[in-house]
Amino acid sequence: MAAPDFWSNRERAQADVEEVSRLRSLINPFQELEREIEDFSALHELAAEESDPTARAHAEKEVAIEHDRLLHRLEEFELRQFFSGENDRANAFLTIHSGAGGTESCDWADILLRMYQRWIERSGFKSQTADIQQGEEVGIKSVTLLVTGEYAYGHLQTERGVYRLVRISPFDANKRRHTSFASVDVVPEIGDAAPIEINPADLEIDTFR
Repeated sequence: MAAPDFWSNRERAQADVEEVSRLRSLINPFQELEREIEDFSALHELAAEESDPTARAHAEKEVAIEHDRLLHRLEEFELRQFFSGENDRANAFLTIHSGAGGTESCDWADILLRMYQRWIERSGFKSQTADIQQGEEVGIKSVTLLVTGEYAYGHLQTERGVYRLVRISPFDANKRRHTSFASVDVVPEIGDAAPIEINPADLEIDTFR
């Protein structure tokens, strides 16, 4: 990238920059884990060598806390190794549609929306509402969220499907059981597509009079 003519072909240069970024996202976490494991090993040795009972108890407590944190980091790193798809690192559009059932399904779609919003917040992602259609009485008919953050699509892609809720309806005066449906779809946010090149030799042109 330091070559003088690197940006002479901007499209190719941008693709190279994105590839370097992708490789760094794989290598850097591994190197960070190596350093953290070395630090943990040193901390464990220091705790074992501590002769004062009070200081040793305090050091062992720190070791236990660091062990749990490091274990969580390792599990997270292992999980990301499964995200090898082309778009797994991309942001994601999450769309929820209420199914047949009117008020019941609109309320069920709204419950799903709140559930995903809480998960997004706890997982360190961010979201913004790209589109929403409110229900006539309660809930929502449909909503689309743009979920941003590294591997947002990788985490959410398996959420596609139809979800069913069976419950005693809070909207039915006779307290009857109702079944509600809502569908969830997830697609990656795609950047500017590369230009399509067509070989003139592949074209077949017919002229009519």
